[in-house]
Amino acid sequence: MAEITSYRTLAAPAQAEFKDKGSRFLAYGWPIQSEADIRPLLDQLRADHPKAVHWCYAWRLGADGARYRANDDGEPSGSAGRPILGQIDSAGLTQVLVVVVRYFGGTLLGVPGLIQAYKSVTADALAGASIHEQEVRMLYRLHCGYPVLSDALRIARQHQAEVLQQELLADCVLTLAVPLAQRDACLAAWAQTRQMDVTPLE
Repeated sequence: MAEITSYRTLAAPAQAEFKDKGSRFLAYGWPIQSEADIRPLLDQLRADHPKAVHWCYAWRLGADGARYRANDDGEPSGSAGRPILGQIDSAGLTQVLVVVVRYFGGTLLGVPGLIQAYKSVTADALAGASIHEQEVRMLYRLHCGYPVLSDALRIARQHQAEVLQQELLADCVLTLAVPLAQRDACLAAWAQTRQMDVTPLE
């Protein structure tokens, strides 16, 4: 199977609102990097909407989208988290969290009504969102002597590698993010100098 070299995600946070029989559903979508990003965003929404009754959500992570979760937060099983996740998948997105905040309007919507509400508001938020094609990047640490630093940086530029951190002493240490599509060629070019030691970070 071909290696995944890019994925689609949100370029910026997205929002939408949906109303049904007095209930309000507010969808919030964010691009995220890891599971560690999720809890602070949920906590902030709970603080911003203290009178809401549910904060249902779904997320998908990984360039291949292999990691995911759907949470109904007290709504009937399968009526909230799964419809939200379904819309993330319909949009072909990953590295994404969508939370839908619900204010109860006094009238029960039933499971079909809830599914439709959570699906609709998520679809509206993602339809109006800015989508970004993100390259999969691998992190490397490169050690080299100062005399060959310019060669190391030239090779990095040629292969669209980004320098994330650098320590420029007699022995230089660079932390770089290399696009997966360029990885093999970039590593081969560095290896040809024989004065650079490159190790993967993850």
